[in-house]
Amino acid sequence: MPDIIRLLPDSVANLIAAGEVIQRPASVVKELVENAVDAGADNIQIILKDAGRTLIQVIDNGCGMSPTDARMAFERHATSKIKQATDLFSLTTMGFRGEALATIASVADVDLRTMPHGDSYGTRLILTDNKVEDQHPETCVPGTNMMVKNLFNRLPARRKFLKKDAVELSHVIHEFERLALVNLDVEFTLMHNGTILHQFPKSNLKQRVSDLFGKSVGQQLIPVETETSLVKITGFVGMPENARRRNALQYFFVNGRHMRHPYFHRAVMQCYERLIPADCHPVYFLTFSVDPASIDVNIHPTKNEIKFENEQAIWQILVAAVRESLGRFNAVPAIDFNQDDAPEIPAFDPSAGGAANIPLDPTYNPFTSQYSSSLGALGGAAQPRSAGGATHASSINRKYVPSNWDSLYANFQSERDPHPSTMGVIQSRINDIPTNDTLPLELKPEGMTAVQLASRFIITPGADGLLIVDQHRAHERVLYERFINMIESGEIASQRLIFPETLELSTAQDVLLESIEKSLADTGWDISRLGPSTWAINGAPSVIQDKNPAETLQAIVDDFAATGKPVDEEMLSRLATTMARAAAIKPGQILSSEEIDRLLSDLFSLATPTYTTDGRTVIATLPLTDLSRLF
Repeated sequence: MPDIIRLLPDSVANLIAAGEVIQRPASVVKELVENAVDAGADNIQIILKDAGRTLIQVIDNGCGMSPTDARMAFERHATSKIKQATDLFSLTTMGFRGEALATIASVADVDLRTMPHGDSYGTRLILTDNKVEDQHPETCVPGTNMMVKNLFNRLPARRKFLKKDAVELSHVIHEFERLALVNLDVEFTLMHNGTILHQFPKSNLKQRVSDLFGKSVGQQLIPVETETSLVKITGFVGMPENARRRNALQYFFVNGRHMRHPYFHRAVMQCYERLIPADCHPVYFLTFSVDPASIDVNIHPTKNEIKFENEQAIWQILVAAVRESLGRFNAVPAIDFNQDDAPEIPAFDPSAGGAANIPLDPTYNPFTSQYSSSLGALGGAAQPRSAGGATHASSINRKYVPSNWDSLYANFQSERDPHPSTMGVIQSRINDIPTNDTLPLELKPEGMTAVQLASRFIITPGADGLLIVDQHRAHERVLYERFINMIESGEIASQRLIFPETLELSTAQDVLLESIEKSLADTGWDISRLGPSTWAINGAPSVIQDKNPAETLQAIVDDFAATGKPVDEEMLSRLATTMARAAAIKPGQILSSEEIDRLLSDLFSLATPTYTTDGRTVIATLPLTDLSRLF
């Protein structure tokens, strides 16, 4: 048998690594900025053209590189961060694998200028297809100026998977936000197509959050701080009343590195139980400082997933710290006296007569026979006496208290049953149940064709068993068909708002909203820009009815950020899906029998009622055979 195992060429190995490390322009920005931070830079400029497709330029004032280091930096697994295997367990730098620059050079053209501090001239290095085209001395400023051009130009299959410039730019901005939040002692500038998107001086975490996401977010934060022998936790969490249904700002950092950690996320969510609605998410910016030897960052190519040695202990410390901060700042739900079902609490008027003016008889006892006989002598009404024994004609009359207490309960049972006829119907049907093993499905009280379960599901009989319908998804499916038909026929109308609403967005969201503004106008939205990242909602589609226009538009922007489509027709369909999802009845909403019947009727009239447009199940069936096994 011939040998079939062979060593891959470096060019192929670099492309494989590029698929893991460099996925889009945002990945290049992350790697180059982290290298600049490791080089000791305190001023970093990021310049983009066409969302990074044409140019990604990162300029820093770090330590710079010698001519030999500049060339060695583009070799695979060439790094200055570690020297031996044990260094992996005491990492203090962002990078350590030595793969980033080699993989970037394999998928783009690179033009590098660098000079160490104190030298009189630097080095210029030009690479194409991971090969050095030219290297020569050149006068430049201390630090490093890295230009990455024509990303994925020689890999059309990879380039076609990039989304619209607005979507790719939003990913770059999200990555920039993570880098800016963790490197507070660095001045950052982000520029796109000649326009400055962000420019920050050195600052603290709260100021950086305000600069990135707006002053309103910064004013809603509660400080968190605790320190133990295992971990030091600092940062901020949001007030419960400012929790968000979508686009929650949730950031974890450890030792100057951004991380995703679902286990710690659940710990924070547990602290907000009973403080926020189930469909809302709190805001948090939390930094962990731990011994580098107690974490492992070498478990994922992007280094965003971190393994902690003492996860359970840190989980408990995190919960205690967040709860202590919420309690210290009285972050508990307040009583809303303006809600519909609030009790009527009359205001006290000291000038009015009332209970305060009623004379009290300290000898009064309604259960004594002497008092009962006096009631009868007065014709069923007694005048309360003052302490001096005098009666007052203006006092409140009291009804006669009978001595035979059993008479009070004579009609008690009939009063408890407001619908005695219903019990009779049910009882008669119970008596008619056959004694054999078969139970006819039709045997049910009149009108009980469908019932609501747990304020989320609708249970109704079907031909082969019980149909279980998710009420939110069912309504979403019905609304989508209605919205898409109105959009395609041009019948969707815009309803003018009496008082325009204001929507504040992050820079990434602002870029996305501007790119889909025309398509939104085609679906009944009337919006206008008020300023940087601020929009006015003047009109909204009439089909969203009583839903909050700002929340619905926010949901559209968030949804488009995750699944941006380059084709207008697909985007209009996505807009219809997002509006349907935002306007649909929510899980937990109690429905009347008429609303249930109308929803089921609309759902079963559709050609494809079983699934939502994104493939989620709407209707599940519990067969009769499975029901029989239960008994």
